[in-house]
Amino acid sequence: MAKAVGCISGGLDSTLAARLIQRLGVEVVGLHVLHLWHAAPADADQKPAAVREAESRGIRVHLVDATEADLAIVRHPEHGFGKRMNPCLDCRIWTLRKAREIMDAEAADFIFTGEVLGQRPMSQHRGALRLVEREGGVEDILLRPLSAKLLEPTRPEREGLVDREQLLDISGRSRRRQMALAAEFGITEYATPAGGCLLTDPGFAFRLKELIGHEGLSAGGVELLKVGRHFRLADGSRIVVGRHLEDNLRLERLFREGDVRIEAATMPGPTTLLRQAACGLAINHQQNVRLAAALTLRYGKTAPGEAHPVRVMPVGGEEHIIEAAPADEAVSRGLIISPEQKQ
Repeated sequence: MAKAVGCISGGLDSTLAARLIQRLGVEVVGLHVLHLWHAAPADADQKPAAVREAESRGIRVHLVDATEADLAIVRHPEHGFGKRMNPCLDCRIWTLRKAREIMDAEAADFIFTGEVLGQRPMSQHRGALRLVEREGGVEDILLRPLSAKLLEPTRPEREGLVDREQLLDISGRSRRRQMALAAEFGITEYATPAGGCLLTDPGFAFRLKELIGHEGLSAGGVELLKVGRHFRLADGSRIVVGRHLEDNLRLERLFREGDVRIEAATMPGPTTLLRQAACGLAINHQQNVRLAAALTLRYGKTAPGEAHPVRVMPVGGEEHIIEAAPADEAVSRGLIISPEQKQ
C-alpha cells in the first residue's frame, strides 16, 4: 500500500483531499501545523478540531509548532504580504518543507494538499503553485487531488500509486463542487473558507502593525492581541479589557510579572489587564491604573458618572481598592487601537 503525508489544516479542502486519497487506497499520515496566527480555542489544552476529525478516520497526525517560524516569516517575508499581513507564500513553503521531513521519516511515497487552482489570488495561481513546490523541495511528489487534472501529472500519478482518473479538476473561488463532495462524504460541519488565519483579518492586522511599532514582535504579545478591547496610552502602556466571559478566562493565562489585573469590586464586569510601559514614570503608572479602572467600569454594568470600588491586583504585588467612575465614550474612542473594534 502506498503512503502519503497530507497537510491537514481543518478547512474543507484539506479534509476532502484526505478523504479522496484514502478512497484511492492510500495510507494517509497527517501534518497539522499549530500556527501563532490561529485563534486560540476556548480550551487551550484541547486538540484542534482538525486533528480530532482526522484521527476519527484512522489518520495519525503529526503536530508541529510553528511559533518561531511564524514570527521570523512575518518579520522578513521573502515573498511579501498579501492584502493584510499574511505572508502566504513563505508560510506555504515552510509547511511543505516540514511535510517533506515527515515524508522522509515515515518512508512515505508522496505529499498532498487541499490547494485548489485559482482559489486564492496570491498563493494558488499556477506560478505560485510551482514556486512553493520548488522552494519547498517537493517538486514532482506534491499531489493536489482537488485540481490534479488541471495540472501536470506528478510522480505518484505516473507510477500508478493513485489513479489520475479518480482525481478532480476543480478551479476558481466557487465552492459548489466542494460542498457537493462534502455531502457525498457525509461531511456536514466544516470551517469557514479562509477563516483560520488572523493575519487576513483587518482588525487583527491593524493591531499587529501597532504592536510591532510600539513593543516589537513576540509570541506573548501576539497571544494578547487575540483577546479583548485594546487601548494604547500616551506613555506606551497597553490596556486590554475583556469583552465577555471567554475573554476573561483567556486573559487569566496571559498575565505576567509587572502586569496589573483590575476588576470591579462589587459587581460583575470585565477583567482588565494593564501592561505598563517599561519606560513609564511612577506617576504615569498610577494614572494608568486609574484610567484602566475607569475603562473597566465603562464596559461593565455601571451607570455613567457613578463611582464604584475597583480591585487593583498587581502581579507579584499587594492588592488594594480604589474608587473610580466609568470613562466616557470620547476617552475610550481616543485610546482604542483598532478602528474596526466595536466600542
